[in-house]
Amino acid sequence: MVLLAAAVCTKAGKAIVSRQFVEMTRTRIEGLLAAFPKLMNTGKQHTFVETESVRYVYQPMEKLYMVLITTKNSNILEDLETLRLFSRVIPEYCRALEENEISEHCFDLIFAFDEIVALGYRENVNLAQIRTFTEMDSHEEKVFRAVRETQEREAKAEMRRKAKELQQARRDAERQGKKAPGFGGFGSSAVSGGTAAAMITETIIETEKPKVAPAPARPSGPSKALKLGAKGKEVDNFVDKLKSEGENIMTSSVGKRSSEAAKVLAPPINMESVHMKIEEKISVTCGRDGGLQNMELHGMIMLRILDEKFARIRLHVENEDKKGVQLQTHPNVDKKLFTAESLIGLKNPEKSFPINSDVGVLKWRLQTTEESFIPLTINCWPSESGNGCDVNIEYELQEEGLELNDVVITIPLPSSVGAPVVGEIDGEYRHDSRRNLLEWCLPVIDAKNKSGSLEFSIAGQPNDFFPVQVSFISRKNYCNIQVTKVTQVDGNSPVRFSTETTFLVDKYEIL
Repeated sequence: MVLLAAAVCTKAGKAIVSRQFVEMTRTRIEGLLAAFPKLMNTGKQHTFVETESVRYVYQPMEKLYMVLITTKNSNILEDLETLRLFSRVIPEYCRALEENEISEHCFDLIFAFDEIVALGYRENVNLAQIRTFTEMDSHEEKVFRAVRETQEREAKAEMRRKAKELQQARRDAERQGKKAPGFGGFGSSAVSGGTAAAMITETIIETEKPKVAPAPARPSGPSKALKLGAKGKEVDNFVDKLKSEGENIMTSSVGKRSSEAAKVLAPPINMESVHMKIEEKISVTCGRDGGLQNMELHGMIMLRILDEKFARIRLHVENEDKKGVQLQTHPNVDKKLFTAESLIGLKNPEKSFPINSDVGVLKWRLQTTEESFIPLTINCWPSESGNGCDVNIEYELQEEGLELNDVVITIPLPSSVGAPVVGEIDGEYRHDSRRNLLEWCLPVIDAKNKSGSLEFSIAGQPNDFFPVQVSFISRKNYCNIQVTKVTQVDGNSPVRFSTETTFLVDKYEIL
């Protein structure tokens, strides 16, 4: 028996974890697994299928397959016995036979696979032996640790005894009026007995209190402590190595988008003594055939006062919303005053707002299934062709008062089918081959650029291109709720203020 590879894959042939036991390229194993579902004949009860060069021996596991790829001259009975052992190993490390769980424990499974097969040949092991081997439990290591702990305890006891002798010698010398005996230090210098005893005593006290360890003093030289992001250089080296092997490495879109968002939504340079943050987050779920399944929007006005003399103020709110937003004020805000005059002020006018802290004074919520309320509609239309699928995607801005920045429309792609062939496109696109994603990037969508389209072709089925996800940021909020004026409680004199508006996506997907 020569076992070429063992893999856990989806019913579509996507490899979740694969271990090759002979020299085999990644392209080769991905091609074999991608061809596997097409070779199965659903009308038969066989658990193996053969091609001209290899044999697939498989076992269904709920939505997954455990597949062994062997040579055609291998013993089918031994193959089936090995397959049963592989299938019993997986539940030992994974609580559920799901793709996420398999991916999370992929290295544990690979270590276990290596115990079953070596260089393509089955090892004479059972499940209990595999568990023991992978745990790597060593009796010699336990003995070594026990001996070391005993030696440490004996050393501490000896140190305490020496400290007591030094303290007793110092007391005896003080009673007799003699100078305390000296104890040799480094070189010709010497430390007095009392000082040495005190130093050792302090050391013992510190070692006897491991639960309340003092904070270590900071060294004056350069620190070698662990730092957040300290592995950045190693990651860069790893990425460079992958690039040298011909991999197409894409920059992390999440980090890039975060940096771009920081640029677009940077706080105002001239932050006044009274500063407000107006933030909205939207969550949208649409159907691929049209229709809004759910849309929920949460907004809030955060007040930050930097100068104590402006702590007793009132905010004049202008609400031009016509979509039926539900408003709610902070419990300490005078609700009657807000309802009657659209003013945000404290119930007790003599009290002040907190200084140098963000305080939420007003929040609102909108939940609807009205399709006309969707700020940005996405229409994804995949159609099957002779060579795969032709996908047409278009967007349209329904809220023309908005200006959306850094819009990214993410379309999932089938695995192991190569890069898409992009035809017409408004904007730019990025192909992430590792995550099997196509990202359609648009810097700005506004009233002047309210619609656009993308066309591409790739092998696959229409269901492979969903769910489509959308992300964007904006300096204009969706609901027309703004603070137009700030006045002091005493005298009603106007106060200079600054405003920072943010409209973000929490979840935006087309299922």
